[in-house]
Amino acid sequence: MQQPLKHIIRENTFWLSPDRVMYWEEEKSLIVADLHFGKTGHFRKSGIAIPQNIYKEDLQRLVSAVQNFKPQQLIITGDLFHSKANKELDLFLKWRNDLSSLKIHLVKGNHDILPDEWYEKAGFEVHQQKWEFQDFCFMHDPCDPDQRSKQTMTYSFTGHIHPAISLRGSARQSLRFPCFYFKKNYSILPAFGKFTGTHLITPEEGESAYAIAGNRIIQVA
Repeated sequence: MQQPLKHIIRENTFWLSPDRVMYWEEEKSLIVADLHFGKTGHFRKSGIAIPQNIYKEDLQRLVSAVQNFKPQQLIITGDLFHSKANKELDLFLKWRNDLSSLKIHLVKGNHDILPDEWYEKAGFEVHQQKWEFQDFCFMHDPCDPDQRSKQTMTYSFTGHIHPAISLRGSARQSLRFPCFYFKKNYSILPAFGKFTGTHLITPEEGESAYAIAGNRIIQVA
């Protein structure tokens, strides 16, 4: 797998990984968005035969990212879970118990609807709309009108959109890849969960995007 790529924001170093996570070097923090754990189980409960190994692979990627970067805290910008509790969340709790020393901040997304008692049992520090830390803000929806006015004062990390970018080949074919998307005052992180849709973005002048193509990251001009 390709090594993470460096991206500098306000004199802070962020490492972008093909595993759809970002590591904040100065604060030893792993940042991730839109995991949607439990989504495959939610579909199976509805009678749609989605294999559980999709969820297990996502969870293993998270385990590997924690082992590789050795963060002191995990910051989740919303939609850790997809819906109500199911057996897949029991597997997550087992993983959480094995790494109980890892501090986890969760900024709630629109899919995070579990009872408060569940998050307390899992040892999360939960934030309802946003969490400001150092010179940065973590929130779920980049289009939230209540938060946009503050994005000029602090740089925000968001999710929700599941950004993707289209890359064209020499024979006029094109492929869509999930991406990290950096705007002037905020960024949109790729959805960590692979069982999710994507929203095509078109970077403007002065913006940056990094496509995730399998085990590689490609900076898009």
